[in-house]
Amino acid sequence: MATRTGFTGAEAATRILHANGIHDVGVERTHGFLGDHYDPRRRVLRLSPDVYGGRSLASVGIAAHEAGHAVQHQAGYAPLALRNAIVPLAGFGSNAALGLFLLGAFMQAFLLMKIAVVLFAAVVLFQLINLPVEFDASARAKRLLVDYGIISSDELPRVSRVLNAAAMTYVAATVTAIVQLIYFAWRAGLLGRRD
Repeated sequence: MATRTGFTGAEAATRILHANGIHDVGVERTHGFLGDHYDPRRRVLRLSPDVYGGRSLASVGIAAHEAGHAVQHQAGYAPLALRNAIVPLAGFGSNAALGLFLLGAFMQAFLLMKIAVVLFAAVVLFQLINLPVEFDASARAKRLLVDYGIISSDELPRVSRVLNAAAMTYVAATVTAIVQLIYFAWRAGLLGRRD
C-alpha cells in the first residue's frame, strides 16, 4: 500500500536525516534485494532499489529504520557504538569458528573446539548487543515518520507490522546463535560430558 504523501524511501530517509541536522550522510541506491543498511564508517545509507524508489509504507518504514541508525550514530547511542566496535571480532568469529570447530572435532583436538566456542561467543555477543540497537532504530523510525509528516498516524499500524516482523528476524537469529553456541560448547566438553 502506497503512502498518502507519496514519499519514496529515499525521500523519507533524506527528510529524517535533514530534520535531525544530519547533512553529511548520503542516501544511495544499492544493488540486490535486502541490501538496506547504514554504513557508519562511510557515512552512507544504502537502500535496495525497491526501498529507495518505493512509495509503499514498507519502503518508507525500512528507509526510516536505516535512517534511525544514522540518528543513533549522531546521538552517540552507546549500544550502537559497542556493536560497531565488535563487528570485526564477530565477523572473524563467524568465519573461523565453524571451520575450526569441525577441524577440532575431526582431529579430536578439544582445545581447537574450545577456541572455536570462544570465537563463536563473539558472534552471540554481537547478536545480543544488536537487539536493542535494532529495536531502538525501529522505535525511532515509527516516531519520526509521523512527526515529520511522512505518514499519518492511521498509517502507522501497517508500518509497525513491517518493522516488527523485521525485528523478529533479529530475535530468531539471536536465538539460533545461542542454541548453536550451546551445542558447540556441549560438543567441546564445556557443558556436561563429552561423547
